Amino acid sequence: MRGGSKAGWGTLLWLALCAPAAAQQAGAVPPQDDAPVVDLEAMVVRGAQPGPGLWKVSSGEHVLWILGTLSPLPNDIQWQAGEVERVIAGSQQVLLPPSVAFDADVGFFGKLALAPAALKAMKNEGGAELRDVLPPDLHARWTVLKLRYLGRDAGVEKKRPMIAAGELYQAAIRKSGLGRRPVIMPVVDKAASKAGIKPTSTVLEFKIADPKAAIKEFRAGGMDDVQCFRSVLDAVENDLPTMVERANAWSVGDIDGLRRLPREDPSGACMSALSDSDFAKGRGFGDLKERMVRHWLAIAGAALARNPSTFALLPVSQLLAADGYLARLQAQGYAVEAP
Repeated sequence: MRGGSKAGWGTLLWLALCAPAAAQQAGAVPPQDDAPVVDLEAMVVRGAQPGPGLWKVSSGEHVLWILGTLSPLPNDIQWQAGEVERVIAGSQQVLLPPSVAFDADVGFFGKLALAPAALKAMKNEGGAELRDVLPPDLHARWTVLKLRYLGRDAGVEKKRPMIAAGELYQAAIRKSGLGRRPVIMPVVDKAASKAGIKPTSTVLEFKIADPKAAIKEFRAGGMDDVQCFRSVLDAVENDLPTMVERANAWSVGDIDGLRRLPREDPSGACMSALSDSDFAKGRGFGDLKERMVRHWLAIAGAALARNPSTFALLPVSQLLAADGYLARLQAQGYAVEAP
């Protein structure tokens, strides 16, 4: 999803952006169709669905309308987005979701030159495999889940735990009947284009002045891949049914259901691992989550002051959290109304 994808696995390892499409693992054995899977397809809603209503944040006569987004969503819903389309048509600005991005201003050919170092940084040092770098109990859990969702893919065993975890997570989501196609952004993009609005990025960008040195530091940066890996395995083992329930709740517009089904996105543990690493702290990239929130709040506040109507996208889990965006907006004195 544009505007949000950079906050996922690719952002956590910004250096992956330096690799060309050919960086996909060579010779990997595709997942086997006969591998045992958890079949949650029957639980996933289908057809025309209304989605959630919009939160209203007001400052005098000026209004910020917020759609709480969710990922993954069911594969086979048709979102009836009339309210969103009407609000965007009457707005002066559309704010894309908050995220963090790391990039090096080296151009296309510079990124190609960096690709070998970037690919090496995505793998374990010295050719080690996951069994060599993970605690035995964690590797045993990984082996079961890998067979279920990734099949007999040998290449993933040499990737560092954070990267392997991301591949497992995405495969598990797809097999649960979720997340195969974008639902929200195509609607928002089309409505914004029709209204003559170029959506506003809220990405907090960090430029890397010396990418080769940064990649070297990243490899030796003391990042706790294991905690990130464990968090993802916990989610895949225990949270897939809840993900389906949340996806269904979003689809039918059940805000109370979303409140009852809080979920910590496992990528949060991975972002913390990066943020707390020696690499990040040494380069001034620490406390990424708080800096991202403050960056978005500054952009949203300026939009509220300037525009009679602004539309924004925020992850619903961060929107509803006790210390989330809505709470921060209320603390700043804005009036907040739930759908």
